Amino acid sequence: MPDRLPVEDAGPRLALFTLPEAHDLLRLLQLVEAEGDELAEEAGWFARETAARIPPES
Repeated sequence: MPDRLPVEDAGPRLALFTLPEAHDLLRLLQLVEAEGDELAEEAGWFARETAARIPPES
């Protein structure tokens, strides 16, 4: 996966998750990445992208 999607390719951004849901999704993606299977690289990319867009848990 690329480090960043070019803005023109990203499409519109939608607010779909509450903050707690976003943190749950981030944890799930990190778990999938840690498993090291065929989805690990993609899950890691999505985890990094998600983490960059949400505030840390308190």
